[in-house]
Amino acid sequence: MRIIETTSDLTTFVEEIAASPFIAVDTEFMREKTFWPILCLVQVAAHGGEAIIDPLADGIDLAPLLNVLTNKNVVKVFHAARQDIEIFFRLLDEVPAPLFDTQIAAMACGFGDQIGYEPLMRTLVNAKIDKGSRFTDWARRPLTDAQLTYALSDVTHLREAFPILREKLRKEDREHWVEEEMQALLNERLYYVDPEDAWRRLRLRGVKPKELGPLMKLAEWREREAHERDVPRSRIIKDDAIYELARLQPKTTKDLGRARSIPNGFERSNAGAAIIDAIGNGVAIPRDTLPDVLKPDRQKAPADVVDLLKVLLKRQCEHYGVAPKLIASGADLEAIALGDIDSVPAMNGWRREVFGDAAVSLKNGDLALKLSNSSVEILKV
Repeated sequence: MRIIETTSDLTTFVEEIAASPFIAVDTEFMREKTFWPILCLVQVAAHGGEAIIDPLADGIDLAPLLNVLTNKNVVKVFHAARQDIEIFFRLLDEVPAPLFDTQIAAMACGFGDQIGYEPLMRTLVNAKIDKGSRFTDWARRPLTDAQLTYALSDVTHLREAFPILREKLRKEDREHWVEEEMQALLNERLYYVDPEDAWRRLRLRGVKPKELGPLMKLAEWREREAHERDVPRSRIIKDDAIYELARLQPKTTKDLGRARSIPNGFERSNAGAAIIDAIGNGVAIPRDTLPDVLKPDRQKAPADVVDLLKVLLKRQCEHYGVAPKLIASGADLEAIALGDIDSVPAMNGWRREVFGDAAVSLKNGDLALKLSNSSVEILKV
C-alpha cells in the first residue's frame, strides 16, 4: 500500500498517473468540531496506480495533486461528490472539472435513489468492503492497517466501476442525462454560502414579514462568526435562537438576557452586543426591499391528483429504469398538481421526456392509467 507523506513522492505519483484519462478520488475528513472540514486523507486511483495521500504530513504541499484536479483533460470520478468537492473548492477556489459522480450515474441507470458506495460496488464489481473503519478518527496518527485498507478501497473499486457505468450509459443513450447533472454540480454556490445568503438555509414557515429582516441579519452575523472562528454554526447560536430573537427583537442586551434560547450571561459577551446590532440592522431594512419569500400558504394540492402522479412517476421510472428521486420530488408533484410547473425540474430537459409531458397529459385528462396483469399501463384518451 502506497502512503504519500512528502511533496516529492506526491510529484512522482502524479507523474505516473498523468496519462490516465480519469482518476478516482475520495477523501476522509473530520468536521464535528469545526466549520470547515479538516482534510485528513486523499485517496486517488488511476490507470497508473493508486495511493493514499496524507495532507496532515509535516511539510507536504498538495500542489501537484491540485494541478491534476484542475486539468480539464482528466475526468475526476467521485461517489456522492458534494462533500469532497466542497473540500477541494476551498483549496482551489474553483470546482474540479470535468466531474463524474457514480451515485448520480447509478440513479440514471436504475440502481435506486442515492445508492451507497458499498452496495453499488458489490453490484458492479463484486466488491466486498469492510465498513468497520468508516466512522473512525481520521485525524489521529498513526492510522491502522484496517483504516488504510478501507480508505484505499474507496477508490480502487471506483476505478473499476467507472468504465462499467459509463458504458451502460452509452448503450442506453443516457450520457446526456448525466452530463446535465454534472453541469449542475459545477455550480460554486453549492459549496460556499455567502454570509448574506445564510438565511436561505433556514425554514421560513411561520416567519412574519416584520421578522424577516432581523432573521436575515442574525443568520449573516452567525455565518461570519462561524467562518472566522471555524466552529459549527450551532456553537455560535442555534436556529431556534435566531427564530426567537427575530420575533422578540430585543433592543438592549438586558432585553436579550430574557430570551429563553440564550444561555445565562451570553448577553454580557461581545456576541450579545453584536446580536443587538444585527437585529437593529435587520429592523432598519425597508420592508419593500426585502426578498419576496414569505408567500402566503398556497392552495393545497389535491391529494388524489398527487397520488395519481406518484403512480405515474413510479411507472415511468420502472419503464425507463431510472431512480424516481432523480426525476421529481414530492414538492414537484404537488406543484404539477396545482398547475405551477414553470420552475419544476421535471418539466425540463430529459426529465420532461421521461415524465414531465406524461404528467401534464395525465392531469389534463389526455392520458389514463390502467391496471393490467398487476402492472400499470398508460392509455391515450
